[in-house]
Amino acid sequence: MSRLKRGFALLLCLVLVGGILAACSSGSSSAPSNGGGSSAPQDGGSSAPQDGGSSAAGPKDGGTFTFASFSDIVTVNPIYVSDTASGDAEYFLFAKVFDYARDGSVTVEPWSLAAEPVSISEDEKTYTVKLKNYAKWSDGEPVTVDDLIFTINTIKNPDAGSPGISMYDKIESMTKIDDYTVEIRLSEVYAPFIYSLVMTLAPEHILKDVPVTELQKHPFGKDPAQTVTNGPWVWKEWVPNQHLIFERNPNYWGEVKPHIDQVVYKIYADQNTEVQALLNGDVDHVSAIPVTSVEVVKRDSSITLISEPGPQYEFVAFNFKADNWPNGFVPFEGQKTRQAIAYAINRQGMIDNVLKGTGILMNSPFLAGSWADPGDKATNYEYNPEKAKQLLAEDGWELGSDGYLYKNGNKFSFELQYNAGNSRRESVAQIIQDNLKEVGIEVKPVGLDFSAWVDQNLNPGKFQAVLLAWALSNPDPDAESTFSSKYFPPDGQNMGWYVNEELDQLWVDAYRTTNIEERKAIYGEIGRIISQDLPYVFLYRYGTPIGIGPRVHYTEEYSPVPTLPYGYFYGVINWWVE
Repeated sequence: MSRLKRGFALLLCLVLVGGILAACSSGSSSAPSNGGGSSAPQDGGSSAPQDGGSSAAGPKDGGTFTFASFSDIVTVNPIYVSDTASGDAEYFLFAKVFDYARDGSVTVEPWSLAAEPVSISEDEKTYTVKLKNYAKWSDGEPVTVDDLIFTINTIKNPDAGSPGISMYDKIESMTKIDDYTVEIRLSEVYAPFIYSLVMTLAPEHILKDVPVTELQKHPFGKDPAQTVTNGPWVWKEWVPNQHLIFERNPNYWGEVKPHIDQVVYKIYADQNTEVQALLNGDVDHVSAIPVTSVEVVKRDSSITLISEPGPQYEFVAFNFKADNWPNGFVPFEGQKTRQAIAYAINRQGMIDNVLKGTGILMNSPFLAGSWADPGDKATNYEYNPEKAKQLLAEDGWELGSDGYLYKNGNKFSFELQYNAGNSRRESVAQIIQDNLKEVGIEVKPVGLDFSAWVDQNLNPGKFQAVLLAWALSNPDPDAESTFSSKYFPPDGQNMGWYVNEELDQLWVDAYRTTNIEERKAIYGEIGRIISQDLPYVFLYRYGTPIGIGPRVHYTEEYSPVPTLPYGYFYGVINWWVE
């Protein structure tokens, strides 16, 4: 998930109007949480302070907190972060202008850059933001609205290739009132814009003279020695594919200081190795425990296990750009063919056997259980191989002597990419391969290193089909940058080059009003259309159980919130370790 940063609330490990591609699935996509997801009971453990350090004794300063990942970062430059691995690192290194409260509302915290809540004009087009006048970058320079204006203008610039462009391209003007106050004027009402202000900033004084076309390759965000930050910790070391090290920022400006001295981001080969490291005490935190490992983790009473459905969903995305196919023949062009694939895939079987019953079927990009969920308006594709064969025949596919389908001399065969090390996706890819072989389609699953995959395939839209997830990065259901033809790579997250002009307009209609009932009706129509046209086969909404070792302590107020973006680190500035 890096150009996959949409401002679309897929709190999955993916990004839409802020969706993030989810590696742990989860980005990135980075992918859409579309508003309040339902909660499930916690799976063992509690979110109260754990044995070995009670809240009564009070927080302790010092020590090292180690968390695990099976994906390396791409960059921590806020202009380009769009995958969950990079976003994890960014979370420790950079302060946000505004933050999320536990209920998902936008708020001002002691560690936020904002000095007060945003002021919104009566016509809902002007947002006034006032920053604290004492926040500083790690090199001692003040954080000002020059940084905010620079960051937004750069993201808006198509030449920058930023994944967040759809979050800010409705901005008509920005007026600097003083060094710490800015008025942002929108060209039209854009309902999700408040969530766009839960943002991190890039330092204008470091990057202002870098040509915009060279920003993505600039050492800032990739070289710890050249990366100036403004959060509670600073970046000290990065050994690719092994670890990153963050240390307490000695000049941190916030009223609340971090208790933890050092944060180690350890990178493992796969999820199973991560879990073993947690059980062995080598790491303190795993944000995505595979369902197959949950029972093993439960048996260790010293580990807190938190399981709730997150703002994330998994999908198979088709690529419609002819450049990605031999002879320019795109086998997914026919709507009936795409519908046949949906019928041929046993999605409920995946939930029952791979997710062990913990997932919820998805038929559209709106999270099941959220206010934007279209419910029965969206088409549900039950597992029906015979129906799939019928639709394929109607769309002109004929069975060859080798057992595979052909059209105009072209074999129905495609490569299905996913990120290596993700045990769930490995299992799901195998099921898809087996299911589609039954109806005459050859699927070739390929596992790729996540960070390289994002950079080389997903961001530029170079693949045939992908198995991926969006982790919604804000609570709004707008997914224009993922499905509109306005946002092809590199200027957005429509990485499959999908075109549907009717949907293009409906996304705009939905965000031009702040009336929830009007928006809900429009999203219902979007759900109906997109579930029939199928740029994706939507699979399921899922959760990624969080495992926290016995050295880590926090109060209930700052316990993890799985339904928020990066909620597995919620309030980490207040955590402490033994």
